[in-house]
Amino acid sequence: MNIDPQPQNAPYEVSPRRYSVSHQMATTAFELPNFRVVQTLGVVRGIVVRSRNVFATLGATFQQVVGGNITIWTRMCEETRRDAFEIMIQHASEIGANAIIGMRYDTTEISTGVTEVLAYGTAVIVEPTDSGYRA
Repeated sequence: MNIDPQPQNAPYEVSPRRYSVSHQMATTAFELPNFRVVQTLGVVRGIVVRSRNVFATLGATFQQVVGGNITIWTRMCEETRRDAFEIMIQHASEIGANAIIGMRYDTTEISTGVTEVLAYGTAVIVEPTDSGYRA
């Protein structure tokens, strides 16, 4: 478990900072092997709203003609999901969690070319079980 403070990625302070959630302690599962949930702190989220830039859209249009992976938009999607994930980690750290379970992504098109990406999960405090530390 990592208790070093995370750098702030959200443009705002979600709540007072206490612990830090390591990236390895965020999972889509509802349990972590060799750990037990001792407290549930609630839902945490990271929200990013992005728009496509005109030059990227022009480049993507040319790539559409040729076919294949549209790398400009792929890169933008990866960066947006990563940013939403980092803000979710920050939110969980600020409320005192050391893990996130049930993590998911969701997207919504707000207007043409503008998309919201939401990363969310349940912030929890976990502690190691005895089974994970056999000598």
